[in-house]
Amino acid sequence: MAGRTYDEAISALNTLQSNFAIVNSFRQSGVNKNQYAIPEMIEWCRKIGYEPSDFNRLNLIHIAGTKGKGSTSAFISSILTQYIPSTTTTSTVQPTVHKVGLYTSPHLRFARERIKINDEPLTEAQFAQYFFEIWDRLEQSAKAAGHQDPSSPETKPVYFRYLTLMALHAYLSEGVDAAVIECGIGGEYDSTNIIDRPVVSG
Repeated sequence: MAGRTYDEAISALNTLQSNFAIVNSFRQSGVNKNQYAIPEMIEWCRKIGYEPSDFNRLNLIHIAGTKGKGSTSAFISSILTQYIPSTTTTSTVQPTVHKVGLYTSPHLRFARERIKINDEPLTEAQFAQYFFEIWDRLEQSAKAAGHQDPSSPETKPVYFRYLTLMALHAYLSEGVDAAVIECGIGGEYDSTNIIDRPVVSG
């Protein structure tokens, strides 16, 4: 893909099928593919160069539930960011938290709201950078596997899975010390369940 701007990243992201479309297609087919959800997500991780255990160094806080998980995630992130020292701090105690990630869904205005660091969404430049880093790795993996059209949407995970991978990749790249991850649809087969050793689950 030639483009590398934020707008081009959003256009490419929108070519990926949404969670609702996937669920609806499964319902219509009568096939229960849930059992493959986590193995597929692990395989997507490997295609971009990670094992699920690589994300453990992010000190992940995994939030699930039916109601209030977004608010709970935002509260936890806000509390953690209060412990980030300001530039005027004179304490001799070495801080343990400098960067806090927050991954939530859905977004209200723009997709980059879903991936925050220290309560700020990724900038448009950061979003485009990390989006295309994942995109390129997936296309390279598809090409290496002999796929006829490595650039096709079928060589990428669906929208939410893609953003989950992108968030984790961005947090590792940015040196995040702790990350709060909200489930998407939730349940046993949610793509965020590739997190194998959260420091806290709620």
